[in-house]
Amino acid sequence: QVQLEESGGDLVQPGGSLRLSCAASGFTFSMKAMSWYRQAPGKERELVASIGSTGANPTYVASVKGRFAISRDNNRNTLYLQMNSLKLEDTATYYCNAAIFAGIKGSWGKGTQVTVSS
Repeated sequence: QVQLEESGGDLVQPGGSLRLSCAASGFTFSMKAMSWYRQAPGKERELVASIGSTGANPTYVASVKGRFAISRDNNRNTLYLQMNSLKLEDTATYYCNAAIFAGIKGSWGKGTQVTVSS
């Protein structure tokens, strides 16, 4: 079955950096476009960044452009999100998933908490 395990979240000051990781298993990771999502308390899940199966065509929500970088290592079945210049509004639980699994509730991992606090 699909298993996604996010890690790397932490408490960080505004302007700081974090690198999130997503370990994937249970599917052919290298054949799937992958995305990072985030959800703040009381808010809907938001798509943050996506990347093609080979690492091509990374895309970002406007609010993180120039600050975040999505990447992947298909040999390790791992997705990454480098987050720089963090802002208070980046505070959320961050999740990874493949687009084809995003509509399946049971496919989501537990996420990793990012808290940006001044």
